[in-house]
Amino acid sequence: MIPGCPGAAAFRGTPTLAEKKCPVCGLDIELFSIEPCNTCKCGFTAYNDAQSCIKWCAYAKECVGEEIYNLFMSIQQQQEEGENTEETVVPAQPVAVGG
Repeated sequence: MIPGCPGAAAFRGTPTLAEKKCPVCGLDIELFSIEPCNTCKCGFTAYNDAQSCIKWCAYAKECVGEEIYNLFMSIQQQQEEGENTEETVVPAQPVAVGG
């Protein structure tokens, strides 16, 4: 990871936990900083905000690593395609980041 990159802070060290409120049922959806997404009990998929810097930063692959970069970019592509098909495939397992 590139030292000093504020966007990569979510991928360094111990993962952080954030909660988002499900807009469908109102339950909390837990998202770890290294997860691209998580699915609510009602079926709604919430996406991690960290993927925003990965899709535009020229150094993203070098910064977060190829495995995480590829996973987040595939989620982005599925989201864009899902705008037309209303389907998005969610990975079954989160990706662990080595320390």
